[in-house]
Amino acid sequence: MESINIFKGYGKVNPDQLEDQTQTSNPKSPKPQKPIFSILTISALICLTLVIGLLLAALIHVSNSESPSLSNSNSAESAIKTICNVTRYPNSCFTSISSLNTSPKPDPETIFKLSLEISVAELSNVSSLLNTMNSDPATRDCVDQLEDALSRLNDSVSAMGQKALTVAKVNDIQTWISSAVTDQETCLDGLEEMGSTAVDKVKSKMKRSMECTSNSLAIVANFKAILDKFHIPLH
Repeated sequence: MESINIFKGYGKVNPDQLEDQTQTSNPKSPKPQKPIFSILTISALICLTLVIGLLLAALIHVSNSESPSLSNSNSAESAIKTICNVTRYPNSCFTSISSLNTSPKPDPETIFKLSLEISVAELSNVSSLLNTMNSDPATRDCVDQLEDALSRLNDSVSAMGQKALTVAKVNDIQTWISSAVTDQETCLDGLEEMGSTAVDKVKSKMKRSMECTSNSLAIVANFKAILDKFHIPLH
């Protein structure tokens, strides 16, 4: 009988005991708190947005500072340097054009025209020098070549003063300047082949004119790209 009484507790549970156990195992749950994770997520998104905004502002600032602008206080220097950087002799290009420029905001056409005028002036000096030398056949041929070169350069200057530049006009100017470069090279080649005593003196004097003409040729050859940098259309 005692063994039966031992197992009675496993077969039937007293209702009062069950209620006590339920209350003990299921205490009243506290009121749920607002999730911290959501607050952190929102804060992180706000910070990320601010960082992205600052990065974009920095990129825009750098882009604007790298692009040539005609409204900056040093716009003349910046514009001339930007254009002369496409040439083979950027230093002489910048120095010579800066010495003649009087505009605080020169546009690419103005700078290119100054480059052409410098080429004409330098080549005129060489031509004048040859005219004062002894008139041997090589020298006379050289003078003729330089006169032709001067004519080509003056045609280019005149074309720059006619209305707006067009693609066809730019191509014509490039052809004329290229011919002027060839004329100067032919002049020197002729003096050397003929053994002229004036070759060294002419070569020294012509070095400057050939650099300037080369600079003008480089500018016109890259003129479309230059205008794009200044956001100026070519008609």
